[in-house]
Amino acid sequence: MADHEKTLSVIIPSYNEGKTICHILTRVLSVLLPFEIKKEIVVVDDGSADETGMLVESFIREHPEVPIKYVVHDINRGKGMAIRTGIKHITGEYVIIQDADLEYDPHDYSLLLPYLHSGEYSVVYGSRFLNRQNRHSYPAFYWGGRLVSFIASLLYGQVLTDEPTCYKMFKSSLLKSIPLDCTGFEFCPEITAKVLKKGYKIKEVAISYTPRSVEDGKKIKWTDGLEAIWVLLKYRIR
Repeated sequence: MADHEKTLSVIIPSYNEGKTICHILTRVLSVLLPFEIKKEIVVVDDGSADETGMLVESFIREHPEVPIKYVVHDINRGKGMAIRTGIKHITGEYVIIQDADLEYDPHDYSLLLPYLHSGEYSVVYGSRFLNRQNRHSYPAFYWGGRLVSFIASLLYGQVLTDEPTCYKMFKSSLLKSIPLDCTGFEFCPEITAKVLKKGYKIKEVAISYTPRSVEDGKKIKWTDGLEAIWVLLKYRIR
């Protein structure tokens, strides 16, 4: 397949993101990717109880020229399950996970893509911690992310600065080849563990980050960090 025919699939797991879903869709659409790579968007509504679904459907009607797939879970099943559902619907050669909030900037796709396009890597993570200009909302989240990254590095023999980052970009063939058990936020440590156990090297690239507060709808909790550590340990000894 020629380079100009390649596609990046963007999976957007969404749960009660009515305040930001149209904003993030607009941002994703506005991005011009290198190497003439095209985009497809897969929105997975994970049983939202707000206006998320109505807004996504309206957005799709207003942008008929854009390849947007909208998939709905009847009940809330967790971010990991939403990602697993999204993987079933992607068709692009490359895939990235995009949260529905506004913490991550889709323009950074262009920083990650060259490493996959070159064929040198099959996995690229966007690191918030490599960009010293980024601010972080809560010390607990900052140090929790650092701790999880340190433990992942220790267990799997590759130095990672930001294991819990949302921006994980893969060659789709690799991501589809890895069986996943996750239902919630443990997608991150599970996919990291399984990729590294397969012998793949993860390239990290500095990205921008604009954190939101719990009041703004941030859903991850400190207990999710403990679960991430357990998941990393579990898959190390399996």
